[in-house]
Amino acid sequence: MTEPASGAPPASGERPAADVAGLASVFGAALRNAGIPAGPDRSQRFADALTVMGDTSIDGVHACALATMISDPSQIATFERVFAAVFKPAPAMPPLPQPPVIGPRQEALPDSSVEPTPSSSSPDGKDLASMVQEAGADVSPGPDESDSDSDDDLAEAPAIRRVATAAENLRGRDFSQLTPEELRNLANLMRQLTIAVPPRRTRRYRPRKDGDRLDMRRTLRQARRTGGEPVSIARRAVRDRPRRLVVLCDISGSMEPYARALLQLMYVASRSGSLQDPSRPRTEVFTFATRLTRLTPALSAASPETMLARAGEAAPDWSGGTRIGAALHEFNDRYGVRGMGRGAVVLIISDGWETGDPSLLGEQMARLHRVAYRIVWANPRTQSPRYRPEVGGMAAAWPYCDAVVSAHNFESLDDLLEALRSKTPRRPAAAPAPAEPAETPAAPSPPEPAKPSMFVTDPLRRQWTYPQD
Repeated sequence: MTEPASGAPPASGERPAADVAGLASVFGAALRNAGIPAGPDRSQRFADALTVMGDTSIDGVHACALATMISDPSQIATFERVFAAVFKPAPAMPPLPQPPVIGPRQEALPDSSVEPTPSSSSPDGKDLASMVQEAGADVSPGPDESDSDSDDDLAEAPAIRRVATAAENLRGRDFSQLTPEELRNLANLMRQLTIAVPPRRTRRYRPRKDGDRLDMRRTLRQARRTGGEPVSIARRAVRDRPRRLVVLCDISGSMEPYARALLQLMYVASRSGSLQDPSRPRTEVFTFATRLTRLTPALSAASPETMLARAGEAAPDWSGGTRIGAALHEFNDRYGVRGMGRGAVVLIISDGWETGDPSLLGEQMARLHRVAYRIVWANPRTQSPRYRPEVGGMAAAWPYCDAVVSAHNFESLDDLLEALRSKTPRRPAAAPAPAEPAETPAAPSPPEPAKPSMFVTDPLRRQWTYPQD
């Protein structure tokens, strides 16, 4: 039997010439780099759709990809851009296409039951295998490219290179300089982060082989299987659970761009990871400007854009003034001291510009400091080495903060996550030094005359004593 010609269709059981799986994986990687959550499951559905449809034209591949790789209408613009960059479609077809020329060495589709039609090839005469090769060349171009093609590559840079460069630039960009499109792309980088808080010891126990306590009941139950002899000793240990993470975010005019980015971080962190993860904290999110608003229900939105839109609708004081002390007072009275703040890790996101009474802020920070496990303050102004906490609001809150970080860009979020998961004992930061007195000292006030009294209180002995003459 003679061997089939190189142009003959592959025999049954052999790998077809068109690598559908390779095409789906390359295109899925390009979409992920562009900010679309196209995971392996979507790539598999894309490959299955191409196999079932049997259409290898640009329009067929576009229809299959659009139906399987997109989950939100807001992703269509990015999808079209990546699809055009990866597959490089040819110009529009003429109005009257020419019929295909059937020759003895014409290649057929992998499935012999599908008859070749004029739409089974791409407009420029390329099949699916050539598309995979071109897509792979866009992702990792070889070093042996000709000089004539280098000018075209520079004029039309691959989408993956542009996306990778943009991702590197986003890491060092200040949150206040990001555009709405860059903020959406930043969500993909934030999905790589994990928010963890120290565990909390409960009063319940769980079975554990190396536990420090003897489980007598379980030991006796197991001894019934061995004739009453306790062959194995059961032990138990204290059960741990993650602490609650309470976020108080300032949404005033000076903090609005930073609030959007950090609220997006809380949204991504609350939806990433497994529900059974013991280090995943229970997150409660509040916003404040001139009033306190609970935004925890908004974290159940389908996308970060929807979450931010719901936050803007729920908080009528968005981009308003700043009354940190009044907001903390309302939180302590309604949520904090009643249970939500007890033993929790509290994250306050604000620049410390207080328009109200600074003494009220210091008083409420002291209340929160007594019930919370740890207080972390994220202030974007601290990125400057010349920053000093001399403003009235920040100076009053500084002694009650366990950690102060900047969190002004993506790279500085590592310090924020480290401060949240830290297990170090509480060490209140040093209060800012008081202002130096004036050169001319004030005249001492004359002593007030002692008021006549029959008895006075001795604070050391805590009893009544007679006044001394």
